[in-house]
Amino acid sequence: MPLSEGLVQVYTGDGKGKTTAALGLAMRAVGHDLRVCFIQFAKSERDKGERRTAARLSPDLEMHAFAAPRWGDPHKAPSGTPWWLLPPSREDRSQAQEGIVFARRAVTEGDYDVVILDEIFAALTHGLVTLDQVMDLLSSRPTTVELVLTGRNVPDEVIAAADLVTEMKAVKHPFGKGIPARRGIEY
Repeated sequence: MPLSEGLVQVYTGDGKGKTTAALGLAMRAVGHDLRVCFIQFAKSERDKGERRTAARLSPDLEMHAFAAPRWGDPHKAPSGTPWWLLPPSREDRSQAQEGIVFARRAVTEGDYDVVILDEIFAALTHGLVTLDQVMDLLSSRPTTVELVLTGRNVPDEVIAAADLVTEMKAVKHPFGKGIPARRGIEY
């Protein structure tokens, strides 16, 4: 049974938990027989646990990643620049544009009850998609589709258009003690 009323949700902030919250919502929705399309932007092909879970829950939960195999263009940065500070590559831009076109179809064509745009704001911050494209998705959303957007640096226009905005605040994180991302916990 489709949603009688879909809303726009935003998970943002500098703390851990944005993608995790969106995944929790996806799991809950599938548990109530809703169809979910989870679209990841700017996340590499790293073996992520959520992709394995989505494969198990298919076709009720579909996961699509739109990212180059490795982030950034090291040729456009000084030697030794950390990957997260690299400027986007041509492939990063191409993948994000494919993703935004795919997202528009997912939102408007009626195949899904919930559409999640994971790290859409990272794609926006890096100039891979435009604010106009994001706002177009919001305005073209049928009222029966729940749309969830995640990432840091959410623009004020998106906050104004959203029905729910949750900010994750970093208080303490294991990265501060030099503990790297752990398989099954952070990815």
